Amino acid sequence: MPRLKPNAAIGAALVGLLLATILLGFVWTPYDPIAIDLDHPLAAPSAAHWFGADEFGRDVLSRAMLGARISAAIAAGVVAAAVSVGLMLGLVAGFVGGWLDRALMIVNDTVLAFPGILLALALMAVLGPSYGSLILALGVAYLPSIVRVVRAAVLSLREREFVEASRVAGDSGLYTMLRHVLPNALPPVVVLATSLFGWAILSESALSFLGVGVPPPAPTWGNMLSSARPYMERASWLSIAPGLCIALTLLGVNLLGDALRDWLDPRDDG
Repeated sequence: MPRLKPNAAIGAALVGLLLATILLGFVWTPYDPIAIDLDHPLAAPSAAHWFGADEFGRDVLSRAMLGARISAAIAAGVVAAAVSVGLMLGLVAGFVGGWLDRALMIVNDTVLAFPGILLALALMAVLGPSYGSLILALGVAYLPSIVRVVRAAVLSLREREFVEASRVAGDSGLYTMLRHVLPNALPPVVVLATSLFGWAILSESALSFLGVGVPPPAPTWGNMLSSARPYMERASWLSIAPGLCIALTLLGVNLLGDALRDWLDPRDDG
């Protein structure tokens, strides 16, 4: 059994902190995240506002807590959509092969040729800013990566002895694919899905920063950074909370993903 590495503990702690913040935000925030207080615009960090207040007097900490929930929910939706569809397409392409595999891979590689963030940006320009549009746009952008990983795993697995034994035993192709091939193709997908969660948070933040993400007044880390741009010199604290949230979340997800990869890879003895 692999040893627990410090990086794994740090990653788990940071991801646990994100989850704890989200859960806490359901029951308590220091202030109403969208309540405007024009008596205290751009208030500096203090005992009353730990991370200060924005240009409308809204508490930055409260908005960052709500932003954690929104960003994580969108990222989870992107991962669920991309993995569920990617598993199905990659499984069918790799197991069935032939013309169907070639057709699916032509379409998949065509989509993969576009940079993910640019493809998502183009889709958002067509669909308009909303939660559903974000999940759909980012799901489409990251789907080809899932398909290729699943297909590669299936191409290797379909030549294994247990798959041949299932065929000899008279099992249908669908049964063999779902019962024997799919479970053994999951480990690399689990690792990729972990990384995809971090990518989705970063991409959502980028789209919200550009103004095509979650529409205001709902806070996300990306649109909080965007709103902080005009006040970088006067109120630099406005960008600290969302920037720190993004950085720590990505660090935690990446460390946890590396630890998960090491744990799921039996060839790793470190």
